Amino acid sequence: MIRFFFVRAENENLHTDVGVFELNRLVDMQWGDVITSHLGHEFKVQRPRAPDLYHYLKRTGAPMSPKDIGMIISYTGLNNNDTGLDAGTGSGILAIYLGLIAKKVITYEIQETFVQVARSNINLAGLENVEVRSGDIVQEITKLNESFDLVTLDMHHAADVIPDVRSVLNPGGYCVVFSPFIEQAKQVRLAVNDAGFKDVITFEFTQREISFSQRGTRPSTTRVGHTGYITFIRDI
Repeated sequence: MIRFFFVRAENENLHTDVGVFELNRLVDMQWGDVITSHLGHEFKVQRPRAPDLYHYLKRTGAPMSPKDIGMIISYTGLNNNDTGLDAGTGSGILAIYLGLIAKKVITYEIQETFVQVARSNINLAGLENVEVRSGDIVQEITKLNESFDLVTLDMHHAADVIPDVRSVLNPGGYCVVFSPFIEQAKQVRLAVNDAGFKDVITFEFTQREISFSQRGTRPSTTRVGHTGYITFIRDI
């Protein structure tokens, strides 16, 4: 079994069941170097990537899954020249994934405790191009002077944002709404129709892990494939 420890290089010791690690030794190490515990167990020093951050950063609830985040990035063609507006920050996982690609990301969160967690997580991710703002995007969107190539909404009242989202979208830009329940997705589609958008599609992306054993090979029964519904809205 592979063991992982998500740590920072600091003047402290990490006490584990495989020994004590002196974290200050990490300061002078390179990626790929090996650090050894006082019991002789060796661990390779690796740069954390987005999936590592997803598993180890502090959470405020259930974040959007990498499966759904990947679909958002691929279907919108997000690139390093794009700017993004995110609402419903939560722990900041989606904003971090977007910030690792986009030039600039601004994310709004209405709950102040979540704002603090997200800012801490984004700082740990080492991203300076992601800004967390405290506020309700339903009220704040009409006050924005910026425009964006991608707007992502992972919030209960996402349909209330749709009437004003065109005002902050660059031509050809996307608004993407994640809805955990079909009723919310339907509200979004009704709002989209009322707002006059023509290029709209809603998907459910399922994922199944495959289990291999001596008895045979089959989809795993320990994973839930459904996570939510994603509506892609393009302003053309």
